Amino acid sequence: MALIELDRIERLLMCPRCRSPLNAARDAFCCTSPECPHHASAGFPVIGGWPVLVDFERSVLRREDFADGAGRTGQNPLGRVSRLPRPLRRLWKPSNRVAARNIDVLMRSLPGSAPTLLVIGGGTVGNGVDAVYRDRRVQVIAFDLVGSPVTQFVADAHHIPLPTASVDGVLVQAVLEHVLDPALVVAEAHRVLKSDGLVYAETPFLQQVHAGPYDFTRFTASGHRYLFRGFEELAAGPVAGPGTQLLWSVDHLVRGLTRSAFAGRVARLLLCWLRALDRLVPAPYAMDDATAYYFLGRRREGEMSASEIVAYYGGAQRKA
Repeated sequence: MALIELDRIERLLMCPRCRSPLNAARDAFCCTSPECPHHASAGFPVIGGWPVLVDFERSVLRREDFADGAGRTGQNPLGRVSRLPRPLRRLWKPSNRVAARNIDVLMRSLPGSAPTLLVIGGGTVGNGVDAVYRDRRVQVIAFDLVGSPVTQFVADAHHIPLPTASVDGVLVQAVLEHVLDPALVVAEAHRVLKSDGLVYAETPFLQQVHAGPYDFTRFTASGHRYLFRGFEELAAGPVAGPGTQLLWSVDHLVRGLTRSAFAGRVARLLLCWLRALDRLVPAPYAMDDATAYYFLGRRREGEMSASEIVAYYGGAQRKA
């Protein structure tokens, strides 16, 4: 796996409050700035092997989540789906070919012999992005709100504890709906990227609530593009279309009628063929009724204007 060992990235880690360097000790990381509240010896604790680099005063995370020595870091990163038999797993969650195609482009476009890729919300290996972890050329740094075998530290994406212009690429798949301020998180991605750095993102549009209280927002195609207005677009579009969106709706309709998540999952498996309808829908209509959108872009200094985003719309409701 291409995940960098923690001791090799310790020199990159910085305070999420003041962005000063950190001093590493056996059981904590401390801010080097005497004026910073995190300069105290307690600093940022190392829990279960993961440095918890979170400024709790500015985060949805609570210090109590980690008070017992494990917090939420003990979660199984593979989740319930991984326990299904392989044929059912493929029906429930088929391979994300859109992500795989775009990740291939991203990986081939990263510069140099050992580019660094930051995975935001990387507590699990995302669907269709596993090539990132197989490529020995790419050096992967990953964090999440929980620790897992595929993360080096715990952090809040609103305040990424890495220096400005320190990575060559950023991957943020199915994460921005779970943050309170997506624009701030994208701004942080923009900050940590080098001048020609690349970003790949996937974010829901028409999906029901998942992750309960940690699910906050959705984006249309135009809204998603404007979120990444500080980037040049290399590719963008739906991850999945109206058929997949209908499958999500049927699943949650059955859940509501039966008060049973299990019944919804069964309905989803029985009607998995609805995904095939995505192929029959013309692109402009799919743009208006997608379950999620992707964006592949290159960092730039200027921003897309308000008038440009109105002209950007490419759905079926365009004026003749």
